[in-house]
Amino acid sequence: MQTNVAGRLAAAIVAACLGAVAPLARADETCLSPYMAALIKGQEAYLHVWALGEKGIGDESDKLVTIDVDPKSKTYGKPIDKISVGGQGEAHHMGFTDDRKYLWAGRLDDSKIFIFDVGTDPAHPKLVRTIDDLPEKTGYVGPHTFYAIPGRMVIGALSNTTHDGVTGLAVYNNQGEFLSAHPIPAENGGDGYGYDIAINPKKNVMLTSSFTGWDNYMRDLGGLVQDAEAMQNFGNTMVLWNLKSMEPEKVLAVPGAPLEIRWSLKDGDDWAITATALTSKLWLVRRDAKGDWGAKEVGTIGDPAKIPLPVDISISADAKTLWVNTFMDGKTHLFDISDPEHPTQIYEKTTGKQVNMISQSWDGKRVYITSSLLANWDKKGADNEQVLRAYDWDGKDLNLKFEIDFFKEQLGRPHHMKFSAAADKASP
Repeated sequence: MQTNVAGRLAAAIVAACLGAVAPLARADETCLSPYMAALIKGQEAYLHVWALGEKGIGDESDKLVTIDVDPKSKTYGKPIDKISVGGQGEAHHMGFTDDRKYLWAGRLDDSKIFIFDVGTDPAHPKLVRTIDDLPEKTGYVGPHTFYAIPGRMVIGALSNTTHDGVTGLAVYNNQGEFLSAHPIPAENGGDGYGYDIAINPKKNVMLTSSFTGWDNYMRDLGGLVQDAEAMQNFGNTMVLWNLKSMEPEKVLAVPGAPLEIRWSLKDGDDWAITATALTSKLWLVRRDAKGDWGAKEVGTIGDPAKIPLPVDISISADAKTLWVNTFMDGKTHLFDISDPEHPTQIYEKTTGKQVNMISQSWDGKRVYITSSLLANWDKKGADNEQVLRAYDWDGKDLNLKFEIDFFKEQLGRPHHMKFSAAADKASP
């Protein structure tokens, strides 16, 4: 597809998005798109977990695992369904379509994308389509972020077919047909790296963050950190995009591999926050008095000298608190961000030997944590704990409700999570 055609198509797509009814509330923490058709404001019924296959564990395949998380259920805290997709392709992140009926899940190694029907029977999803043409259509590999806009899915990739990390965004329709590709700036201050996507429709702004290429993320972490040259190949930028035109407008310097991006969900706010994996900092993206967007460091996570490696963050619905998981020390931190210019840590707890993803319920009363980062980055030996832990948050402490040992249950390595509810529990 020629660049000008792709640009016009993207502009038409996003213009339609901006004209759609788009409540700014999110259905749950790990579902960042403001275009969801339904919210889970009460008790979630199911937790879908995208798990990496492991040699010698069960059928050794990547799989979607569904957990019953309704405390009133007889199978509460138990796996009730699993769908193996074949092979070990570094299962990583997922995202709902805007109608919340389908869940897209990607693999960072072989770049396959799997579409599951989770709307018909959330307790028992069905695999309905596999997409394997991302590299062919775009030159990108490692589909990471799946971000819904009306009738479309925007996919952020981590690398390219030469595996060096310069990458971009791909747009597919909800039926899985490719529409357009949009390179991340690699000049004029840009480094071309990609990771997360987050949109603020009211401000006509899309943000992308940056990580590293296939050559790094598929490598053993121990060898990587000792390779000074390889450690230079991480992203140090975020990109501000014009949502309507799908064109990059400004490159923001954010050193240290900024990962997950969270817009404040509070009506009227126009700021987002991210954490840098390599420098253990919190960064704020917001407009200044002149209306210009910028990024600045506003906080520190743990002891940067010990490289705690902040990985996932979760913002509360009222934008007053932020959960942060640090992988290497297995800690979960809570920051008061009521003043986003001056975040303050107010709670900390060791929740595992290694921790990665964190998802909280809309009401903030329940928190779920998984352990796996990347197959070659996870710890070795006795520290290679592969669990899902569910907690209640009472405002003072995380209280463990249940845990599932994914190795013991022959399920692999648990990574990303998404919530589902019974059909009569979702509210428009």
